[in-house]
Amino acid sequence: MPTWPYRYQLSTQDRLRRSVYEVLRDQMDMYLVQYGLIESYWNFCEAGEPYPFVPRRELKPRARVVERELIYHNHFLVLFCEGTIPGYYKKYIRFFDRNKVTKEGVAELAHVQLHKKYTKNLRYFENPSFESFVLDLLPVDYALLIQRDPSIKTRTRYAMTHFHVKIDWPIDNATEEMAQQLRYIPKDLYEMGEKYAESLNNKLFENYGFHHTVGGRRTAAVVAAQFLKKMEFISTVYVASSESRALTRLSERGVTRFVLVRLPIDEIARLASENRMKFDNFVERFLVNIEDDYGVGVFQVTYSNTVHSKPPEDGKLRKLKLDYQWLTVSDQLLIPLRGYTDIYPIPYSIIYAPELVDSDLL
Repeated sequence: MPTWPYRYQLSTQDRLRRSVYEVLRDQMDMYLVQYGLIESYWNFCEAGEPYPFVPRRELKPRARVVERELIYHNHFLVLFCEGTIPGYYKKYIRFFDRNKVTKEGVAELAHVQLHKKYTKNLRYFENPSFESFVLDLLPVDYALLIQRDPSIKTRTRYAMTHFHVKIDWPIDNATEEMAQQLRYIPKDLYEMGEKYAESLNNKLFENYGFHHTVGGRRTAAVVAAQFLKKMEFISTVYVASSESRALTRLSERGVTRFVLVRLPIDEIARLASENRMKFDNFVERFLVNIEDDYGVGVFQVTYSNTVHSKPPEDGKLRKLKLDYQWLTVSDQLLIPLRGYTDIYPIPYSIIYAPELVDSDLL
């Protein structure tokens, strides 16, 4: 499995680029949580429909989510790269002149209504209206590509360079590369038989926090995340699904998932007290909405790779053991709402808590 140098191992110039990228990624997290989850919640409210909170069991590694597509839930796919994807990879990550972010290209999208008049600078992350521009284009099918602007050599600047980006790398290729890196095969995916290859394919999805039966957008995210490991720079893939009701972030830090959580009033009071906050202050800082008997907050769960999804220390070929999990829950947090930049997330371990009931919290 490829490893990227830590920030302190980089040149001064690349350290600056890494710092800029990570700050912007924090901003992107906030943009997409707002659009993918919070605005989806209000879509359901406005339609008079109950929001379909995610059961705790669906946040456990290897969980299978079987739901229908929900029309009120926002969905999207975003690729955010620290560097610039080389042009010779266009046949796998389809970014061409015809789907560059330009005034003419955006004007052809009759179903997209921009909240700002398009200007060339609108596509740059540093533009104050960049967030609105991203949110305007998120409903476009396939993916948005945000990467380092290749036209600027003297400084680090990020831009949305392409939209309507298709991921065309075969799943078998993604599985084969992963299996080689983890030393489950010496060379060819099918050299140990079709059944073994199918098991490895299923593990590819598990490695990125999904069940192998997921739909097209999440499949594209898995393949894109594995493909981007070819690059010399780090990258982040964001995918929101109207079936899973979750926002998933895939990066060099692993898998992180964001969902909305339902908190009973007595639970809100307990959390406020334990974290030395007044009830009203907790509500203001952490809750999207509060009803008579519960509030709605944003829950973040981070997964870590087990030894079975890391390259073996001895580098020797090993046998795949299907019963062993490749991911484990490493962190669970209730995160503050956007705008409360001085407030820390609150540890909130509920996924395996036996005393909690799904209908009470998620």
